[in-house]
Amino acid sequence: MNRIEQGGACRPDFAVVGGGLVGRLVAWRLAGAGHEVALYERGDAAGTQSAAWVAAAMLAPLAEAAVAEPLVVGLGVASLERWPRLIAQLPEPVFFQRNGTLVVWHGADRAEAPLFERRLRANSPAELLEGGFVKLAGAQVPQAEPALGARFAQGWLLPNEGQLDNRQALSALAAGLEARGVRTHWNTAIEAMPDARWVIDCRGLGGKPAWPALRGIRGEVARVHAPGIGLTRPVRLLHPRYPLYIAPKQNDLYVIGATEVEGEDMSPVSVRSALELLSAAFAVHPGFGEARILELNSHCRPTLPDHRPAVVWDGVQTLRVNGLYRHGFMIAPEVAEVACQLAEALVSGDVGSADSFADFRAAARWPELLHGECMAASALQ
Repeated sequence: MNRIEQGGACRPDFAVVGGGLVGRLVAWRLAGAGHEVALYERGDAAGTQSAAWVAAAMLAPLAEAAVAEPLVVGLGVASLERWPRLIAQLPEPVFFQRNGTLVVWHGADRAEAPLFERRLRANSPAELLEGGFVKLAGAQVPQAEPALGARFAQGWLLPNEGQLDNRQALSALAAGLEARGVRTHWNTAIEAMPDARWVIDCRGLGGKPAWPALRGIRGEVARVHAPGIGLTRPVRLLHPRYPLYIAPKQNDLYVIGATEVEGEDMSPVSVRSALELLSAAFAVHPGFGEARILELNSHCRPTLPDHRPAVVWDGVQTLRVNGLYRHGFMIAPEVAEVACQLAEALVSGDVGSADSFADFRAAARWPELLHGECMAASALQ
């Protein structure tokens, strides 16, 4: 792209504000397309202040269909296909596994199973269910996941789902930004939007001043080291009060999560949450009783009133990408791609008015994600 000189400095095509997962993906993708990009992030290059740092990074659109609408499920399916190609282009390795998800429940909670299945089927396209939802009973459960032994009489295997290592992904994207020449400004808090031809606001909850409808949904997780258990895929435990997930990573590391609390409290994990998380994990496998707690973490996920992500153009020079809620890693590649396609349409001049934006939106794969100036006016209230 042409560089615009101002006072001897190069004015970038895009300033990406917010260097969490989505901000990194957007900046990396636009730089790879040849644009001049600067990224501003108040936290560090590792991403330790972002919601993505705390995430379990499960890529499980079918399992999430029990609590997510079809739009989010579709974004998750598309992103699951994007992740391996994306990771292959990064300069650092990222643990990625597509070994499925196992859903189980204790006998006392068997009433949760038909509720879960009914919601899942209601929000999933038929092609996703075909071969992707396998009922297990008796010996089939330990055959699918030997580490669980005979503790569960029934379950479901969702064989097409995946997961990755969230912190490796953040590190690899930071290295990818450097490799593609993005001007990164880590540990940089901004008071006003930086000078650029276009600004892409990916600040998560930090974007609330410009988007008052955003709110935080607190999540809490435990990271433990548990040699000898040997789970081969994420396991979800159905429970009426705290449905648990256990995501095995490399080197006997497990991420355990369940809690979801309304509010923007960034304080440490509560004793109650820690007890519930760890006791539920112990109920899945008693070997977790000897696990070593590495971290207890909490963070707030940015959420819009309809629990949908959104890409908003203000009609001038700013895009806002936000509202990924609990589905960050699962849907981020596809959401970022939509934002980048709109950004490039602004560069090319294909979008420059309300009418041309309406045409762009009508032709988009995910029109529900895109909001223009007039639509945004009501969404920002």
